[in-house]
Amino acid sequence: MEKLKILLAVVFSLGMASAASLGVVQTEGGSVQGQNIPLDRIRSVDVFKGIPFAAKPGTFEKPKPHPGWDGILKATKFAKRCLQISMLQTSSFGSEDCLYLNIWVPHGQQVSSNLPVMIWFYGGGFMVGGSMGPNFLNNYLYSGQEIADRGNVIVVSVGYRVGTLGFLSSGDSRLPGNYGLWDQHAAIAWVHRNIRSFGGDPDNITLFGESAGGASVSFQTLTPHNKGLFKRAISQSGVAFCPWALNKNPRKVVEEVAEKVGCPTDDRMVACLKSTSAVTLTMAAPLVTQGSPDYPGVKNLPLSPVVDGDFLPDQPVNLFHNAAEIDYLSGVNDMDGHLFTIQDIPSLGNKTQETPIEDVKRLLAAYTKEKGQAGMEIAFAEYSSNWGSPPSQTTIKRTAVDIGTDYIFLVPIQTAIYLHAANARSGRTYSYMLSEPSLMAGPAKPFHDWVGADHADDLQYVFGKPFTTPKAYGDRHRDLSGYMIAYWTNFARTGDPNKGNLKVPATWPEFTTTEQQFLDINAKMNESSIGQKIRLRFVHLWTSILPSLPSHADNQ
Repeated sequence: MEKLKILLAVVFSLGMASAASLGVVQTEGGSVQGQNIPLDRIRSVDVFKGIPFAAKPGTFEKPKPHPGWDGILKATKFAKRCLQISMLQTSSFGSEDCLYLNIWVPHGQQVSSNLPVMIWFYGGGFMVGGSMGPNFLNNYLYSGQEIADRGNVIVVSVGYRVGTLGFLSSGDSRLPGNYGLWDQHAAIAWVHRNIRSFGGDPDNITLFGESAGGASVSFQTLTPHNKGLFKRAISQSGVAFCPWALNKNPRKVVEEVAEKVGCPTDDRMVACLKSTSAVTLTMAAPLVTQGSPDYPGVKNLPLSPVVDGDFLPDQPVNLFHNAAEIDYLSGVNDMDGHLFTIQDIPSLGNKTQETPIEDVKRLLAAYTKEKGQAGMEIAFAEYSSNWGSPPSQTTIKRTAVDIGTDYIFLVPIQTAIYLHAANARSGRTYSYMLSEPSLMAGPAKPFHDWVGADHADDLQYVFGKPFTTPKAYGDRHRDLSGYMIAYWTNFARTGDPNKGNLKVPATWPEFTTTEQQFLDINAKMNESSIGQKIRLRFVHLWTSILPSLPSHADNQ
């Protein structure tokens, strides 16, 4: 009988051990209760969905504190996405009331405490995007569960305003813009104030994001408004210098929107816009049209952050002192430009169609427009310098993709990494290139077999999709996902991607302005997966040779 009692006690205690959970959590707005998901006998994750971090925002106003709630908020359903235009640009969906966040907290046998915190910002060109539930085909890409469990970190994903409501600006103080960036800042501040109640360490917060989310992270490191709120940052395929990330002529866009919704473009414009319905404003966003070699699509993302004298008090290049204490990890996919370049030159993506050299020149001419004919010729000479005679179609097509990758992502990202390292005091700097071949490339697949890591290919690996949907991936993809989660969460924990709870396949050296080392990330990594000075010739072309040419005012 005594033995039975002991056995029952052991079984009961094991049952208790497996049910570590935060239960009801007190936040500044009131009590919240999430859902506990058991993962195995001793591990579980608490998931909180749809916690408000600010009140429903006014049109073209900064976010305000949430008034709070009575009773226990059941945080078990995602909130709506922020109001945005549909992919076909024919309708809108989402809500103005969208400043909510989601939290994943992993537990072992005891309830967790003092964990590193990672805050995710989604991409979508500042026009669309969300982290509230399924992204496509019922697949929730941004679930923080795998990162939280494997890396033993808290993951937070947030909503922020996009499109007209998030980034329309008159270029002056009447309609300054950057509302989406202020939303992100409000979320960071809320996490800093409240995350201890969820078992997080408010003094060890890392931001991470991809594409427009990566550029958002970059802007958050540069603004003076985040002093002391977070410690580290990861920008994947996007920084403040990307040609699509900063709108240098917001006035043109705001007048176009005003005309569409029937507002005057004189002194009455801002008041009229503010009294227009949110759905009408959302639908009045300038259409993102199919690109062409002469008008590449990347020149076509008109709603993005602006230098407003407040959130961004100056040009980004002059704000790196604000990031001097922040550890920064950033990088690019080796064919990040593929997704965009095949829109601009459709023959690039067609396996049976030839791409004329003339199309490559036209694309380059569009990218170097303000430097006139001379700029295009110098750039083309550089890109075609090692072509055979005549060049193969593969050579021509790959060069076009390289040009897109360099201009849209790689060169601006290298510039940001270099400036971070040059201005850093205690902050460390790390650079990477993802070179894993695209899952869409190969003989029986839509892409050419030479296509590497395309734009957004990194997301599935960072969020652990090869583990959650194993049938869609092979062992090599699980290896790669494990590597990326290890580097990312080690970095969040210690500021060094090599040191933390998880083993890594290669020692990632710090980036310095002299050595400029980077990690080449793919499924077959080893200690020699280190490179130096990514695409130096082309970085030099875009940052030094072309800017030194005289500008052609008539080509602006």
